[in-house]
Amino acid sequence: MSDRFLRRLAEPHRVATSVQLFLTDGRVLDLEHTGGSVTVDRGQAIRRTCTVTVADPSLIPRTPTDQLATYGARLRISRGIDYGDGTQELVPIGLFRLDTADGDINEGPVSLQGKDLSAIVADDQFTEPFKVSGTVVGAVTALIQRSIPTADVISSIVDTPIGARVFDVEGDPWAGAQEIAAAAGAEVYCNADGVFVIASLPNLLTTPPVWAIEAVEGGVYISANRAMSSDGVRNGVLARGENTSENVAPVSFLAVDDDPGSPTYWGGPFGRRPKFISSSAYTTLSACAQAANAELAKSKAPNASGDISSLPNAALEPGDVLRVTHEDGTRELHQAAAFTVPLSEAGDFPISTISAKEDA
Repeated sequence: MSDRFLRRLAEPHRVATSVQLFLTDGRVLDLEHTGGSVTVDRGQAIRRTCTVTVADPSLIPRTPTDQLATYGARLRISRGIDYGDGTQELVPIGLFRLDTADGDINEGPVSLQGKDLSAIVADDQFTEPFKVSGTVVGAVTALIQRSIPTADVISSIVDTPIGARVFDVEGDPWAGAQEIAAAAGAEVYCNADGVFVIASLPNLLTTPPVWAIEAVEGGVYISANRAMSSDGVRNGVLARGENTSENVAPVSFLAVDDDPGSPTYWGGPFGRRPKFISSSAYTTLSACAQAANAELAKSKAPNASGDISSLPNAALEPGDVLRVTHEDGTRELHQAAAFTVPLSEAGDFPISTISAKEDA
């Protein structure tokens, strides 16, 4: 994504979109589409989902041959800017497994729906006990590549040793990957390119903002709400680990909100509201501490949130830090949590955030 791209977002411009359908027989179709959207939500196990509307009813599989080509097919969706000089700049907004295709078989339109590639891992439940050990990156990669052998897995964390973890029959491998990643204070997700990423949530106060949403002439700001809520908020997390198969003594770590200036201060007026997590993979105090602190960051974040509406930015990612300037001139730092990217020209771009702080 170029600086030109961000500048043009605030100016009148023509939207460019691309939807490609990769069929299992090797064909790649560029789909003429009339609408749709991609929803990105860090709070969901499957982070990216999509809906695409196309006019051509032939995309509905009707014969066994059609079904073979369609079941397991993938959608690659991009959105960007047509600069009007013969050039375009597109950014990917997701690679999806096609899950449904339905509509009027004679006249259309057809609605295509899909989930990102983590759904393939989640649906491939264990049919026999499955053991991982070694390190976080190795174990998470094994869980993902068990279902998608060709999957690309990249990591930006300091790798952490774990204890052996045996997953039971019927277990969810994607939930298991999240559990293991937490031992390094990280999360794992599938990004817009279809690559699996192991990373920690960026720190709101030390990470440079990637985008300015300003209520000024030429800005992309439309509206904003600010909220405080205690629903689902926890201000302490106790992480516990015990691995009898490796003769590792029980370990635990309690992470709490220890900032006296925080509205969710542990032992303050908010009270004590702990959450508990455990895994046989957490065999060291360090692993318990990283898992507890990572979960605490998610569990206390909803106390300060915002809903911002701006002009669409398809390059946004969950966790990105945004600098918001309101109509009264006050500034805040927000961290993106969920948003929906439209495939049409018009429409607001609501962004839900997981944390918000005043910006000096």
